[in-house]
Amino acid sequence: MASTPDLIRTAVERFQAEVPALAKLKLVFGLQLRAKHDIQLYRVELPGPKISKDLAQDERVLIEIDRPQFNQLAEKGTISSYRRAAETGHIKASGDSNVVKLVTQVVEKQEQRARLRKVH
Repeated sequence: MASTPDLIRTAVERFQAEVPALAKLKLVFGLQLRAKHDIQLYRVELPGPKISKDLAQDERVLIEIDRPQFNQLAEKGTISSYRRAAETGHIKASGDSNVVKLVTQVVEKQEQRARLRKVH
């Protein structure tokens, strides 16, 4: 089984592959993985990703997600599955609202382009 940092790297790389406009984004975010009786905290720096255990003080955004959901998304997630997870409350993002809005808008534009390609 892959280590948590390896899963985080896989999730970031898969997300960036689906949304190439985010590949060059400079961002430090915190990732909080919740399990039944445990919370794991990670600092993720982009581009990279550079992943370290625990949060620092320079995260612009904190992403909270349940560990089972994260494992599933990291290995098989698409941008639409990330969107569904966010819409149903399985992923929560807090912090700098401008960064959250920017990422949301870039993802929405990518989804629109993908839909247009399917039509043609």
